Amino acid sequence: MASADRQMIGDATLIYDYLAETTMSIMSRARSRNPALGYATDFVDAAMAAHLAEILQRGIRVVANAGGLNPQACRDALLAAAARQGLRPKVALVTGDDVMASMPDWCAKGLDDMHTGEPASPHLMSANAYVGAQGIARALDWGADVVITGRCVDSAVVVGPLVHEFGWSWDDWDRLASATLAGHVIECGAQATGGLFTDWQLVQGWDCIGYPVIDCADDGSFVLSKPQGSGGLIHPAAVAEQILYEVGDPGAYLMPDVTCDFRHVRTEALDTDHVFVSGARGRPPGMHYKCNGTWHDGYQIALALAIRGVDAPRKAQRTADALLARTRRMMFGKGYPDYAATSVEPIGCEALYGPNARVLATREVLLRLAARHPAAEALQFLQRECASAGTSMAAGTRSALFGRADVQQVVKVFSFLAPKREVPLTVSMQGRQERLDVAAAVGENPPARALAPPQPWTAPGGPVVSVPLITLAWARSGDKGDDENIGVIAREPRYLPLLRAQLSACAVRGWFSHLLEGEVERYEVPGLNALNFVLHQALGAVVLPACALIPSARALPRCCSTSRCRCPQPG
Repeated sequence: MASADRQMIGDATLIYDYLAETTMSIMSRARSRNPALGYATDFVDAAMAAHLAEILQRGIRVVANAGGLNPQACRDALLAAAARQGLRPKVALVTGDDVMASMPDWCAKGLDDMHTGEPASPHLMSANAYVGAQGIARALDWGADVVITGRCVDSAVVVGPLVHEFGWSWDDWDRLASATLAGHVIECGAQATGGLFTDWQLVQGWDCIGYPVIDCADDGSFVLSKPQGSGGLIHPAAVAEQILYEVGDPGAYLMPDVTCDFRHVRTEALDTDHVFVSGARGRPPGMHYKCNGTWHDGYQIALALAIRGVDAPRKAQRTADALLARTRRMMFGKGYPDYAATSVEPIGCEALYGPNARVLATREVLLRLAARHPAAEALQFLQRECASAGTSMAAGTRSALFGRADVQQVVKVFSFLAPKREVPLTVSMQGRQERLDVAAAVGENPPARALAPPQPWTAPGGPVVSVPLITLAWARSGDKGDDENIGVIAREPRYLPLLRAQLSACAVRGWFSHLLEGEVERYEVPGLNALNFVLHQALGAVVLPACALIPSARALPRCCSTSRCRCPQPG
């Protein structure tokens, strides 16, 4: 983080976005071991301590959701680090996202998971609302040097400073949507400046890749660049990929402060170092916050074995079968029940691709063998017996590739909705405190405007050739809960009708049928010349890559013409 922070320092606002479902789970485990933890300790130790004097001297404001599950401890740690340097920054705190105190009452009223319909675990470790940006803007209005929040939506750390700077109202929907887009584009660090770009060969300087810098205008449009001399790539397609990252319906991207419509957003290269982004539209948000609770659901272990030689994939599968059979006998002999779940992944033979795999034989695989169990002690059998594979199973087996694997807690997520009026926020700084009873607009969420009918595909005359999809498109995948999205962006506008004709929802579902349990939805994104696919119930065991998993454009089967498909197979 330190080198990244150095390249970002300038006369502006520094934004730190630390939180995701995974990091909240990590913080929950940390706080369960030590009540003084539960926040992003590296924000204080690595990001701020070394640069705090310069930040204050230059009047740079800092906004961070590093507070996680323990914002007060994060603030206190930062103030202690500042005091050791003789500094006295004005640190504001935005709290109220922690809704654990409300859970008993909500559960008594029948609260259930918004995806599964199941009730909450009686042993929740945390529960937080994804709040918006109004508390951040208020803290900046008070003159805060540093604003620390708990769980807010990722884009809120950008929306708050922009509303403060330009004096926008909280019902200026288009500008709020534009600010949300700006936050969404830069929320994952260097992903907007060449990280994970489809055309990765074009991206230079991975070792010093530049973090994104945005210059925002009063109308909500912004120019994206990166620090001079840093690595990475400023490219309209790289920005477009990030716009579609982890987005479901691009016409209804639901945020606490605004409902965003990104379907007409455009990315335009001003020169080799700057991309202009505009076109976001907004409308009122709904009446609820999305919230996540975490709970402890047993333990897991993941082992890695390198297996080499002729028929390596079959060796790997037989090794996994033998280790599971042996350890099951040991567990049953000691009175333990069976594993709650197991996963066998031979990596290196395209096992993830199912029937679409191209590698039919390989002499080297990495076997990932994972298991879950309610009791940590039961997993110690597998932890120990893994070593035996190196001497008693297949030749060419290295049974401790990364050393002894640890048994870890499994922290699961419970997602639910909470009325905004029941989640007030509190802003505090140096003895001053204000309660925001309704810290986001409430109201009905109107539907997006219908799009004009798309241009149909007309096949030209002459010979037809098959090309890989990557020849015609860029792509980016993302995940939310058990859903996966894949945005496919035409390299040229003239390719979009062909992509639309062949990448139907049904065809995409057929390609991923070995991984999918739910349906596939397809959304039009005409401003980016793109299609966005949402794959439901796709992440039970794996995370899908993007463009490489989709076949050549012509090879995809044709099926239904609708954008919503439940067909088990293309037809």
